[in-house]
Amino acid sequence: MTSITIQLNGEARDCAAGLTLPEVLEACGYRPQLVVVEFNGEILPRSSWGDQAVVESDCLEVVTIVGGGS
Repeated sequence: MTSITIQLNGEARDCAAGLTLPEVLEACGYRPQLVVVEFNGEILPRSSWGDQAVVESDCLEVVTIVGGGS
């Protein structure tokens, strides 16, 4: 299996090559429907995630959406 190294929330992280953004998120333990992603400095619309390949040295900042309130 070929792997790539990406930056995930400021840390180097290895993952399988050839994955789309949702697949990388799931492989890293995130639930894609509960996060917002900044991909290489740009907030990606969720509608484009399935077509977005993740390649060597891509930089992802993942923020988990937390429900609640008063």
